[in-house]
Amino acid sequence: MPISLPDRVVIFDYGEVISLSPSEADRQALIEVAGVDPDAFWPSYWGHRDGLDQGTVSIHDYWRRIEADTHAQWSESTLHLLWVTDFRGWLSVDPGTIDVLVDLRDGGTRLALLSNAGADFGSYFRQGLIGSLFERVFVSGELLLVKPDAAIFRHALDELGIDAAHAVFIDNKPENVEGAEAIGITGHVFTGPADLRAFLTALEG
Repeated sequence: MPISLPDRVVIFDYGEVISLSPSEADRQALIEVAGVDPDAFWPSYWGHRDGLDQGTVSIHDYWRRIEADTHAQWSESTLHLLWVTDFRGWLSVDPGTIDVLVDLRDGGTRLALLSNAGADFGSYFRQGLIGSLFERVFVSGELLLVKPDAAIFRHALDELGIDAAHAVFIDNKPENVEGAEAIGITGHVFTGPADLRAFLTALEG
């Protein structure tokens, strides 16, 4: 059923809201390419992610930092394999969330995407099939701003031509939702498509 919020723009996070978490098979594939101890790999993988999302660390340097932390010796071709294996792991989508997005679109609701992600995701977000659902796409790695910084939310509002009272923000991380709410945006912590649908339907009333 269409969900119509004609006076709102609903702004979605991507990772673990629209996308599913990388599967165990995805994670194992990345470890196999890396050829290092998972206990050393994952803390470094996540520890340097903020720099990638902020756009202050290039993709190349991101993987080289993990290489240094794990005492690996990766060729350039291995870096390419690591990147594509990791990227592929974030491409699976939650069909339930896609259904909610389509129902919002069919109800004439304006939609935008705001993701903490490296700049490499910008093309996929805009040119992949999900890009057709969004009026605007905002990627932290391109903007050099990250959630929950108020500046990234204000940038999105300015670009969309709305004030905070006319925005709804969906994210799976409470701290990001709190950042949006702190400037007056209506927020929802994503726990699943059913709860999301119920929340948005309630806003129709």
